[in-house]
Amino acid sequence: MSKRKKDAAPMPAASAGLLRFFEEETEGIKIRPELLVVFAVALIVVSALAQVFFPV
Repeated sequence: MSKRKKDAAPMPAASAGLLRFFEEETEGIKIRPELLVVFAVALIVVSALAQVFFPV
């Protein structure tokens, strides 16, 4: 066990482990939330402009 897990207090039974889920490091692509919001807004803008300039 790592020192961090030994020092952490046990979680209450009512949480059903949901709080500990966010402490674990997962593999995969790591993107900052701000960048994800910028991409989403850009996609919305591009989609709206495409509807204006290229109507079906």
